[in-house]
Amino acid sequence: MKVIITGGGGFLGSQLATKILEKGTLAGPSSEQEPVEQMVLIDAHFPVPQTDERIQEVTGDISKRDVIESAIGGAKDVSFFHLASMVSGECEERYDDAIRVNLDGGRNVFDAARAIEGRPCVVFASSIACFGGAAMPTPVSDLAKRTPQTTYGMTKAICELLVNDHSRKGHFDGRSVRLPTVIIRPGKPNAAASSWASGMFREPLNGEPCQLPVRRDQSHPMTGFRTVVDSFITLHETDERQLGDDRAYGLPAHCVTPNIAEQVLAEIAEEKNLNLGPIVDAFDPRIQGIVDNWPTAADGKRAIALGLPEPPPLKQIVEQYLEAFT
Repeated sequence: MKVIITGGGGFLGSQLATKILEKGTLAGPSSEQEPVEQMVLIDAHFPVPQTDERIQEVTGDISKRDVIESAIGGAKDVSFFHLASMVSGECEERYDDAIRVNLDGGRNVFDAARAIEGRPCVVFASSIACFGGAAMPTPVSDLAKRTPQTTYGMTKAICELLVNDHSRKGHFDGRSVRLPTVIIRPGKPNAAASSWASGMFREPLNGEPCQLPVRRDQSHPMTGFRTVVDSFITLHETDERQLGDDRAYGLPAHCVTPNIAEQVLAEIAEEKNLNLGPIVDAFDPRIQGIVDNWPTAADGKRAIALGLPEPPPLKQIVEQYLEAFT
């Protein structure tokens, strides 16, 4: 089997690649476990090169169809994990690029999968940003109307519908994992409007100040990176007869505020004798305006019933980050 991961150089993509290679097998079209013999990672850049001999790194732009086709390379037994995407803040500032990368890039992946004989599995990384506006309940569930209030969320919602329709028509076996905000991302802040969610943990743990652009009581659905990686793989392995006609599954998440984050950090700092950096109020009305249109709580019961994992306690998520990245 060949596994193709778009966004394979990123935080989640690289973690997913490692976990799949450790597992060694994935379910093939027959539902039987097949060895992962080749893996192609596609991304604009690779900050940390992979060393496993099964991996090929392709530096490229998914908005160019030939990048996807060259990664397939005529293989017949292929599984796709489509994670590549421009992030929310970028999408608000660069509409045409958002359409080109998130929407056209998604179509390129889906059309390439459709062209393969049989029904390859395609797992798409969607977002809770598919929801928003007056139609959004609290908590938001998979049954809520998708009325995104950001360009990023709009592109994710369209790709979810494309995955459903391609699956309905038998072009490929698609599944969408609708992500809450994933913490804690290592490295520097990025252009995502939710970047503060990782920053309010990461920077204090590094002994640095975090510039907080939102209110301290802002509730936001969050989950851990290991839970998300496990969710991608679990959904890939799920028998499609269990999926029904809506193949987008919202993950369960904690409702976290900066106030809660500060309490958890203080507890961990005391236990581990850490000197924390401060969380500094630096209100940004642009970021707050985007976040105001996102769900504040997520109902992941449908994913849990399918067997996808629930996130561990918030303190444990922080400890997993410290274990993996510090």
